[in-house]
Amino acid sequence: MSAKQKTVYICQGCGCNSLKWLGRCPDCGKFSSFVEEISIPVKESVLGSEFTHSTTAIEINKITSQKEFRVSTGIGELDRVLGGGIVAGAATLIGGDPGIGKSTLLLQMAASLKGTGAPILYISGEESALQIKLRSDRLNVHRENLFILTEISLENIINEIKRITPQLFIIDSIQTIYTHELTSTAGTVSQIRECASKLIYVAKVTGIPVIFVGHITKGGEIAGPKVLEHIVDTVLYFEGDRGHPFRILRSVKNRFGSTNEIGVFEMCEGGLVDVMNPSELFLSQRPVNTPGSVVISSLEGTRPLLIELQALVTQSNLGMPRRTTIGVDHNRVSLLVAVLEKKLGMHLMNQDIFLNAAGGVKVDEPAVDLGIVAAIASSFLNKSVDQDMVIIGEVGLTGEVRGIRNTEERVNEAGKMGFTKCIIPKNSKINKKVSKKIEIISVKTIQDMFEVLFA
Repeated sequence: MSAKQKTVYICQGCGCNSLKWLGRCPDCGKFSSFVEEISIPVKESVLGSEFTHSTTAIEINKITSQKEFRVSTGIGELDRVLGGGIVAGAATLIGGDPGIGKSTLLLQMAASLKGTGAPILYISGEESALQIKLRSDRLNVHRENLFILTEISLENIINEIKRITPQLFIIDSIQTIYTHELTSTAGTVSQIRECASKLIYVAKVTGIPVIFVGHITKGGEIAGPKVLEHIVDTVLYFEGDRGHPFRILRSVKNRFGSTNEIGVFEMCEGGLVDVMNPSELFLSQRPVNTPGSVVISSLEGTRPLLIELQALVTQSNLGMPRRTTIGVDHNRVSLLVAVLEKKLGMHLMNQDIFLNAAGGVKVDEPAVDLGIVAAIASSFLNKSVDQDMVIIGEVGLTGEVRGIRNTEERVNEAGKMGFTKCIIPKNSKINKKVSKKIEIISVKTIQDMFEVLFA
């Protein structure tokens, strides 16, 4: 081995470096995750002189401010999550389960992207050009200046970016790209970190935005080093249940917009379709006057969503009753069950409790606590909740109902969907104009709510 070559062992879980092989990573604790890699220094950078800029420091007061320029993707829900469109030179990472619709969304976006009309470069390391063409025909995607490149070599990709000078380039996926500067295989921590860093550098210097597609591990995280999520500007997660047609695009990091916005899509035969009124979609198959069914209002970013919670409480034949939740935090449900037993005297220790957020959506904010309590109590007592009622509020360990944020937006959404009653925390302030559209019932404790619903 040449003296200039350096052999290191790198953890494929967190990127920890070691001069010798270790059975367990000292940083992340994973076993047998170290892989031997040989780094070969290269005399000349693959970026070339075309992608260089001055490194002279500039005083901040002498920097000229410029208005943030965004390009609309042509897809309303995607623009909402991005904060209004794609920013010049921005690096975006999209992750999601296999087959969830990441490539479909990006191909539709490439066809509908607004802007200067410059070429768009779609780089695929997983599919052939013919496969992408077949998908575009199925999705009815047609655009004159949309170029497809099937390549996994970073050097060849950068050369093609230099030649075409696109308005946007998409990497599908970053785990398939490799550089000749490293001897490790594609998908390793070193390759992902090196390739992503150089492509982001190209985006920042030229002002051409880049979108990466990232694989998801069995733990639900984007594969590769955690630094990948740190160096990009925006991280989006594409969520959804294979048994439901709904897909949710969630922003977990955004340097140019809100970090809690979501976009809702419906997977149809012709591709992904924007859902402009998610509340109507989630409540479309809601049963009427059925015990255990409750409507709540959950705030996702700036958008309130009306979601149906379904609870089923049955006598358990097991020594330890089951607590099964889908779309709701399991620990939160266990806490609220304990509050019901202590404050309302409900004997739930020998009951199996199943809780589901209908439609495949996930809710994790405290404002859904009161709805969870109402759904469990309704199923246990076998008494239905008024079908025109929406319930929102946070529940404390002493049974008090705590105030929540953006109460007016939630109540307004309920009024738009035709609901006539709404239970809210007593200390929540609400505009008088809203109260004329819908009857507001203020409660201070879960006992007060119990009397309103089941007295």
